[in-house]
Amino acid sequence: MNHKFLPHTNEDIQQMLDRIGIKDLNGLYAEVPESIRFKGDYDLPEAMSELEIRAFFEKLGQKNSLLTCFAGGGVYDHYAPSVIPNLLSRSEFLTSYTPYQAEISQGTLHYIFEFQSMIAELTGMDIANASMYEGTTATAEAMMAAFHNSKKADTVLYSETLSENIIGVLKTYAHFHGVTLRPVKAEEGVTSHEELKKQVEAGGVAGVIVQQPNRYGIIEDFTGFADTCHDKKALFIVNSVASDLALLKTPGEWGADLAVGDIQSLGLPMAFGGPYAGYMCSTEKLMRKLPGRIVGKTCDSRGQRVFVLTLQAREQHIRRQKATSNICSNQSLMALYATIYMSIMGKEGMKEVAQTSYDAAHYLCEQLTATEKAKLVYDKPFFNEFLVQMKERDAFFDKAVRNGILPGIKVDDDRLLIAVTEKRTKEEIDTLVGLL
Repeated sequence: MNHKFLPHTNEDIQQMLDRIGIKDLNGLYAEVPESIRFKGDYDLPEAMSELEIRAFFEKLGQKNSLLTCFAGGGVYDHYAPSVIPNLLSRSEFLTSYTPYQAEISQGTLHYIFEFQSMIAELTGMDIANASMYEGTTATAEAMMAAFHNSKKADTVLYSETLSENIIGVLKTYAHFHGVTLRPVKAEEGVTSHEELKKQVEAGGVAGVIVQQPNRYGIIEDFTGFADTCHDKKALFIVNSVASDLALLKTPGEWGADLAVGDIQSLGLPMAFGGPYAGYMCSTEKLMRKLPGRIVGKTCDSRGQRVFVLTLQAREQHIRRQKATSNICSNQSLMALYATIYMSIMGKEGMKEVAQTSYDAAHYLCEQLTATEKAKLVYDKPFFNEFLVQMKERDAFFDKAVRNGILPGIKVDDDRLLIAVTEKRTKEEIDTLVGLL
């Protein structure tokens, strides 16, 4: 019989305690103050049969309110083909952790290679690594790559139109790594190119981070941004929603040095906030600045196609002082999910998803503003997400929730950020408008 977990015997525990010179298990917590130690009995329920456990969790699950989702802000309710979970659990792909003897795990290396290839094509970049934890930390890692790439500059600029979550993570990384982080002001919901020029020309800038579409759903025009950065040897970094790149101009076409973002939009369930995964791409010149791993394809001694770890920039493999980041210890299950999704959808399918989401969002925006109870905050091109102003925002929000709809994300006192995906039907959209 296979056991996922085998408990230690008393003899095992005593041997370990003897080895580290501690009398009993309480000695492990000697540094924890007595005042905060829990000394009561644990409130553990009685043991249940499998049938009872299933019934318990089913009853617990019924307490959830399943709302029709018009919220976005970086997490989107996209359709995922039902075949994905079945392929996901195939033995040659599924692994509980990063393979440390990687070449043995040909299935894992194979799908990572395909993931890298597809993401590189989607972003228009030369190289993609073997996935990141999620889009926010991928952006922070790009900031660190720009910082380490520059020998003298210690400042990284970010647009005020970046998501607040991303800005928060950037500030955390910057604080502990000595990076000076400065915002670039926004005008009418988009990054000010003039403000960017002033700050870059002042010198000391290692990189510039922008978002596409930005935090308001607006499609920004980055014409000339890359030249402004490169004239002063700063790196241009673009964060994008992965699925939107099926239609939008790619980071590579904008002249980006690094492209980052989240792959949740590639069919990953919203799942109460995770798990997700991020992507990170670069030009070939910056390949060695990427954290994590890069998988390559070659031939073995018999001439057969095999996959190998071509680049491993982490401290397990190279000198610690030359390592980039240990972030790559995720097992890339979500990267596998996105790879299967992209394979099944194909180029045309992904374009159709993006186009349907775009069309539906614009239809909803037109219908809402036609009521004259909602006003588009920024009259700019947007993709599948937009920001509206409502005098009775909170009353509308509460009414929608009571009717089984999550109408968006509250912004400031009277604004609502609304997102639409291909899953939202005309009937659902009309119902939402009717509530207003």
